[in-house]
Amino acid sequence: MMIKISRISIRFLTWFVWSSVFFGIFFCQVTVAQSNNDYPKKPIRIIVSFAPGGGTDIIARILSVKLTEILKQPVYIENKVGASANIGTQYVANATPDGYTYLFTSSAYVVNFSVQKKLAGYDPIKDFTPIIIAASQPIAIVVNNKFEAKNIQDLKNLAVKSSLSFASAGVGTQPHITCDGLFNSIWKSDAIHIPYKGAGPALSALIGGEIPVFCGTTGAVSQYLKQGLIRALAISSEKRLVTMPDIPTLSELGSAQLRNDVWQGMFAPAKTPKYMVEKMNMAMSQVLGSEDIQEKFKGLDLIIVGGSISQTVEYIQSELNRWDAVFKYNASHKN
Repeated sequence: MMIKISRISIRFLTWFVWSSVFFGIFFCQVTVAQSNNDYPKKPIRIIVSFAPGGGTDIIARILSVKLTEILKQPVYIENKVGASANIGTQYVANATPDGYTYLFTSSAYVVNFSVQKKLAGYDPIKDFTPIIIAASQPIAIVVNNKFEAKNIQDLKNLAVKSSLSFASAGVGTQPHITCDGLFNSIWKSDAIHIPYKGAGPALSALIGGEIPVFCGTTGAVSQYLKQGLIRALAISSEKRLVTMPDIPTLSELGSAQLRNDVWQGMFAPAKTPKYMVEKMNMAMSQVLGSEDIQEKFKGLDLIIVGGSISQTVEYIQSELNRWDAVFKYNASHKN
């Protein structure tokens, strides 16, 4: 038996199919837009891979207060410390990518991976989505206020004559690498590195007289310098800081190869929904653009960076390439 289909029926079927497609796309877009507007629906946790009181922790806490205002949800800090920042980084790499757990760390993120790719416990490209680089800052070589070295030449003389020790926030961190290069590669001394679980504990030991020298970021040491508890002998930036005009750079002291800046940035676990990371990037950009944050960062000798997600991705890749080249060069020039 043959069924006759009229032209009216065909037109109706055509209209029905296309209407279904149109309304399906429309409601899908509405749902995505609503999801974007609704995010975040609950508190956001930022994992800081360094100890409380250090430069990275201080920056994260300043940003979290402003983020709470902008996102209308509590943004709180949780410190997961150890293995030169690898513990916290590994934790976020394995976290659920739901937009409610982020990593805030330093350039140790790329340095640690470049040093020991197999032991880092994470892949900086495959395991994360970069959000933004918040700030950068040079490394400062500081001493206890009662320590006899008054300048970098005094420090060199003491290091060469005796077995001097210096501390950092952990093995493989940029301050450790920078000061090890100065003490042991350039000065040819036998200085002993004492790693701490973060800048906070190391600075407490420095102020307490347990260690004579600390290598860390200007953001970590700034408040103690202003209080007169410690003294800075040199910084690793290309030019002197406006806020530290009397502190010479390693470049002008003859060690330009140690010019180096540390940055702090935010990352999300890989596969975090695109609209969530984009909204976080926009929120962080708004935070970094606010006058009160700019004033606070200036007071900590921090340089605001910022940028889009794509710019941050490119920057991270360039940093990985740079540090790979540094360690390959160092390995080929060992005595």
